[in-house]
Amino acid sequence: MPAPTRRPPPRRVAKAPPVAPRLVVLNKPYDVLTQFNDDQGRDTLKNYLDMPGVYPAGRLDRDSEGLLLLTNDGRLQARIADPKHKLAKTYWVQVEGEPAEAQLAQLRAGVVLNDGPTLPAEARLLAEPDLWPRNPPVRFRKSVPTAWLELTIREGRNRQVRRMTAAVGLPTLRLVRVRIGPVDLEGLAPGAWREVDPAVLR
Repeated sequence: MPAPTRRPPPRRVAKAPPVAPRLVVLNKPYDVLTQFNDDQGRDTLKNYLDMPGVYPAGRLDRDSEGLLLLTNDGRLQARIADPKHKLAKTYWVQVEGEPAEAQLAQLRAGVVLNDGPTLPAEARLLAEPDLWPRNPPVRFRKSVPTAWLELTIREGRNRQVRRMTAAVGLPTLRLVRVRIGPVDLEGLAPGAWREVDPAVLR
C-alpha cells in the first residue's frame, strides 16, 4: 500500500503592517497647481512637499492661495473633500467694491448660481488681514475701492467663492483659504507645511 502523500503546509503570506494615517497642512502659494505632476511644466506641489503617498484632499484653484490638506488615508480624504460632511471652509476674500449690508445678507442667505442655489454662508466684513505679499501682486485701480470679507461655506463647488461674490456684485481679487474645520494656517509661510494629528478631523 503506497504511503499517503503529505501536503506541504500552507505558505503564510506576511501581511504588510497597516500604514499610519498622516495629515499634512500646506500653505499653497498663488499660481501653483493642486497636483504633483504637470506635462506643461507649471508649478506643482512637488516643488514644496516631498512625502510619497499623500494626496490632496479637495482642491484649491491655481489662482487661489492658502490652506490645503493632504493625506494618505482614503476615508479621511473623503471626510475633508466630500460636501456631504459639511466641513466648514473659511476664506479671506479681497473684493472689488464696498460691500453693502444687503450684499452680505445675500451671501448669508445663499446665492443662486448657474448650477443651483448655494447653502447659506457665514459672511462678514474683515479688516485688512496681515498676509504675505502675493506674487504677482493684485492689480489695483485707484478709482475703485476694495474690501476684505471672511466667508465660510460648507460646500465644494468649482470656483464657488468667486462665483458667489460675483453674483452679488463683488468680484474677487484675491482669495486665501485660512481654515478647514478646526485646522488653520497658524503662521505657515507660502510653500511651508506641517503635519498634524489626523484625529482632529474625526
